[in-house]
Amino acid sequence: MIDAARVEAYLREVQSRLCASLEAEDDARFISDTWTREQGGGGDTRILEDGTTFERAGVGFSQVAGTQLPPAATKARPELIGRAWRAMGVSSVVHPRNPYVPTAHLNVRFFVAESPDAAPVWWFGGGFDLTPYYGFDDDARHWHTCAREACVPFGTDVYPRFKKQCDEYFYLPHRGEPRGLGGLFFDDWTQGGFDAAFGLMQSVGDHFIKAYLPIVQRRKATAFGERER
Repeated sequence: MIDAARVEAYLREVQSRLCASLEAEDDARFISDTWTREQGGGGDTRILEDGTTFERAGVGFSQVAGTQLPPAATKARPELIGRAWRAMGVSSVVHPRNPYVPTAHLNVRFFVAESPDAAPVWWFGGGFDLTPYYGFDDDARHWHTCAREACVPFGTDVYPRFKKQCDEYFYLPHRGEPRGLGGLFFDDWTQGGFDAAFGLMQSVGDHFIKAYLPIVQRRKATAFGERER
């Protein structure tokens, strides 16, 4: 059974937990901007700026809804035509002050489109990735170990698949290289039914914190100057 309220509760909780974890590494605090969307829904955008560890970090929660999707969204998915829909997620980008601490990105999201005379159409998506300015082998090993651990309970093929999708999604053709160390990327995920798919999204959200904070703690006191900046 689809339980959007349970997904929303988790997303709000992981937003608060991530903000608290980042604040614990800094002397700055997040400022919250709660907003509403005229067509339906709203969100809570939280921004931390000018800290000793993070120049800027954003952790946003949004949930938006509507009575029907535009033609551009239903062209490839005609089964969504005429359905009421709801989308929600948490997205975060963290820019550290010290260039030896990598930039990190997280996104976890859920979409459902419903009709009174048909089963709901739904899926989860998201992932996380790391972009260092200065790369360290032990940071890369830790990051991908955590990424793999997030996927292991859901099948041995999940991590290689999500890692490959991340590498392809963040590839920079004009530079002939990937953007950073990669991580995980997935979309349209329904495997195993709602509870299993929701569990995977939760695992990705939870493991981002486990993957990123030890790297921040390891590198944030490294000496740097204008040359490194």
